[in-house]
Amino acid sequence: MPGTQSNPSFALRDFSPYQEKDGEEYMNDKQKEHFRSLLLSWKKELMEEVDRTVSHMKDEAANFPDPADRASQEEEFSLELRTRDRERKLIKKIDSTLELLGTDDYGYCDACGVEIGIRRLEARPTATLCVDCKTLAEIKEKQTSG
Repeated sequence: MPGTQSNPSFALRDFSPYQEKDGEEYMNDKQKEHFRSLLLSWKKELMEEVDRTVSHMKDEAANFPDPADRASQEEEFSLELRTRDRERKLIKKIDSTLELLGTDDYGYCDACGVEIGIRRLEARPTATLCVDCKTLAEIKEKQTSG
């Protein structure tokens, strides 16, 4: 899954899916370590992106005499800062998920308690709801806001 973290969806450069074995217990130590490694790598990529943004903004900051050029640069910086803010919130969520991994609650739906599933967690390691509960939550949200 190549990609950068310009949006907060999950994509790691060097990702290897977990290979489940027949009869393997769900959320065993190997699986937990797999997700811990995944989360730490994701967090590292996000932090590197933050560092690149700071460097870019320092390097590119200029006091353009032309108001249109200055406005374009301010808009670009504003968009970058909004993206970094979303990623900052995501880093907090990753930290919370890493704490959850220390308990036996990781990998189980907060709403109904069923297994979220390895593949769903690999797609969204910070997921706290199974697909069914997430779908219901989205339907309810549409009904109340739409």
